[in-house]
Amino acid sequence: MRKNAVALPGSWHGTPLRVRYQETDGMGVVYHSNYLNWFEVARTEMLRELGFAYRMLEEQGVMLPVTAAELQYKSPARYDDQIRVYTRVSAFSPLRMAFEYEVRRSDGLDGEEAPAGSGDLLVTGKTEHVWVDRTWKPCRLERVLPEQFAALAEALR
Repeated sequence: MRKNAVALPGSWHGTPLRVRYQETDGMGVVYHSNYLNWFEVARTEMLRELGFAYRMLEEQGVMLPVTAAELQYKSPARYDDQIRVYTRVSAFSPLRMAFEYEVRRSDGLDGEEAPAGSGDLLVTGKTEHVWVDRTWKPCRLERVLPEQFAALAEALR
């Protein structure tokens, strides 16, 4: 992340998923780019849970595209595995936001309440994002949506 971004300890948010057959490759494991799709699903679900549905942000003229992504593969996921994608905000500023992810196998764990760190670690990752307006120009969230910026900053404390 760039200067002026506040590093946050952040609470982990878990999103349960099941590996679909179409997400696997000829070797019988999840094709690598699908993890980025899962990061997006988990990230938008986490924002929704915080009260910031991505659709609502877009309707107000603000988007949060990915500017960088990093993944580390630890162990493969396979068809029909139950997994959980844990997401947390690692940095937040008026111009940028960053997230960290852990993908873990959750077969045999007790449903929605499985704590972060539970299950076999499959992938870790990070994404960086910048706030942009409808013309794709960077914008400062506290200027274009001051109430939402303040509420999001408060929710992330």
